[in-house]
Amino acid sequence: MSRRTYAGLNNRKEKKMLLEGKNVVVYGAGGAVGGAVARGFAREGARVFLTGRDSGALDAVAKEISTAGGAAETAVVDAVDERAVAGHLETVIAATGGIDVSFNAIGISPRGLQGIPLAELPVENFLLPITTYTRAHFVTAKSAARHMIPRGSGVIMMHTPEPARASMPLVGGMSVGWAAMEALNRALSAEWGRYGVRSVCLRTTGMVETPVIDVVYGLHADALGITRDQFTAAAIDLTHRKRPTTLAELTAVAVFLASDHASAMTGTVANLTGGLIVD
Repeated sequence: MSRRTYAGLNNRKEKKMLLEGKNVVVYGAGGAVGGAVARGFAREGARVFLTGRDSGALDAVAKEISTAGGAAETAVVDAVDERAVAGHLETVIAATGGIDVSFNAIGISPRGLQGIPLAELPVENFLLPITTYTRAHFVTAKSAARHMIPRGSGVIMMHTPEPARASMPLVGGMSVGWAAMEALNRALSAEWGRYGVRSVCLRTTGMVETPVIDVVYGLHADALGITRDQFTAAAIDLTHRKRPTTLAELTAVAVFLASDHASAMTGTVANLTGGLIVD
């Protein structure tokens, strides 16, 4: 083997992982999106703190991460409970000295909230996603920023699907809640960017790999009188590349945005809709 080949091997071995030495908290880590992103963060060297309401789901993700050689810890935390979120972060700070990334991936069941015409949707069902999403993201962002601002660095991250921007029927208050998240993302950056705290959002299509999309597309299909497969095909056809965003694609961009390589990106939405939405 030549000296050049040895050098190449050494360079690959010594290459620093994108999130090496970073401490990351993921809310909703037991879900498809939160779990995928948490695993991606861990693969790039982050110490990941998994939170959610289902301890079994959290433990399963943590086991995958640890089996792959990563570092993960779990805690049952409801992201809408400010006291619980703040208390958990205090324990993370005590153990690590700081938090670098806060990724909120919580979700709520679409049953009773989507697939119903607005004129027939109860007010409470319309408001539920708006109040839940905005409260949870404000609580987790505010709690993290209180620790990030004194250190002069940190990243607040969130995820929205395409109805946050696109006009779509039968989505109820979900689209309003997701749009509010993107507005919150800009507001957080406007206030905290000067202190070194970035806020970024990732916007995707519906991801057919996730169990919740089976439910969502089923509700919409039933309301339109077509099959779920027909609705799925129609949704995919709206994209330029004729395929939906994958979890792997979302995870890859999330890792990059959480890293120092994306230091100039704040107050923005990373558009991963494959052309469904053209900015």
